[in-house]
Amino acid sequence: MATPHNAANRGDIAETVLMPGDPLRAQYIAETYLENVTCYNRVRNMLGFTGTYRGVKISVQGSGMGIPSIGIYSHELFAEYGVERILRVGTIGAIADEVELRDILLGQAACTNSNYAAQFRLPGTYAPIASYALLSKAASIAQEKNLRYHVGNLLSSDTFYDDSSSLADWKKMHVLGVEMESAALYMNAARHGREALCIATVSDCPLRGLATTAEERQTSFTQMMELALETAIS
Repeated sequence: MATPHNAANRGDIAETVLMPGDPLRAQYIAETYLENVTCYNRVRNMLGFTGTYRGVKISVQGSGMGIPSIGIYSHELFAEYGVERILRVGTIGAIADEVELRDILLGQAACTNSNYAAQFRLPGTYAPIASYALLSKAASIAQEKNLRYHVGNLLSSDTFYDDSSSLADWKKMHVLGVEMESAALYMNAARHGREALCIATVSDCPLRGLATTAEERQTSFTQMMELALETAIS
């Protein structure tokens, strides 16, 4: 059954979905790592693919940028397509001093300046957290592969160009990095009783003026992609 944003039928999408923000990264992952690939979605060019990785059915689909966009796509995957777990494979800006370009961050939790949680009418402040099962698997695999990785708190920000220059304040609370999606993904997973984890590669260090190129962000962060795939099938 199609949704306003996804042309897939029920059964076209695997129970496990890797979700990069960039749909072209989704295409790269599908073409590079999956076998017997089919494209199930081209609506709004938010490409989605299903194939197999080491014999296990896996899907990969773009989420777009920001909490509203991933909020839509992850909700539909959980609520309409029976997806059990989503692993965000994205890019992130480093905040903490010990985090360097191309390091991998595993989002144990996600702070946010978004009002996304207001829809749930909670009598307090909600703390969005990852699936411990997925987090522990990813950390174990990263350690086995001798990857440079960090586990900790992320910031999901609604503002890419932040006029308040607030990153130094989040740094004081030892937030590792800033991205724009994970908090909504974690909230949607909790609301539907499913699993989610953000695995992100550091693409820039905004407080230090360091950055990778757009092409590198699209195709070269293969350690993150392989870590997510291994976590998905373990």
